[in-house]
Amino acid sequence: MQLHTVTVHKPETMNFILGQTHFIKSVEDIHEALVGTVPGIRFGLAFCEASGKRLVRRSGTDAELVELASRNATAIGAGHAFIVLLGDGFYPVNVLNAIKAVPEVCRIYCATANPTEVIVAETAQGRGIVGVVDGFAPLGVENDDDVRWRKELLRTIGYKA
Repeated sequence: MQLHTVTVHKPETMNFILGQTHFIKSVEDIHEALVGTVPGIRFGLAFCEASGKRLVRRSGTDAELVELASRNATAIGAGHAFIVLLGDGFYPVNVLNAIKAVPEVCRIYCATANPTEVIVAETAQGRGIVGVVDGFAPLGVENDDDVRWRKELLRTIGYKA
């Protein structure tokens, strides 16, 4: 077995969701979950088929995002992995529960805009995601000023009342 580190390539502020599902039907179901949850959402979706033709299946509402998702899925190359790249102004917090509710979705590895590395194991059979490195290691523990800042931020951007 070999371990590989695959960097997710995307614009710096772009959010994405990386997960695992188990059926080709997932491509349409995840697409429908996204457009049904956030009208006008811009996204690209790619799914690594694990049997049959073993193609990277793709969908989305933005051709450039679909292409970028397809390139990232191809680089990861892990059976049944999927990646959703979200357009500017769209965030995982608004769609994550809808994606998790898709019956075929088994797991979400991360939902982030951080620089991300995907740890992939490769065997004679194929490739699988072991985990992710999402962002950077912490530099310390928040103090009272940091707590106040965090709470103010969440209220300023409308996620807390």
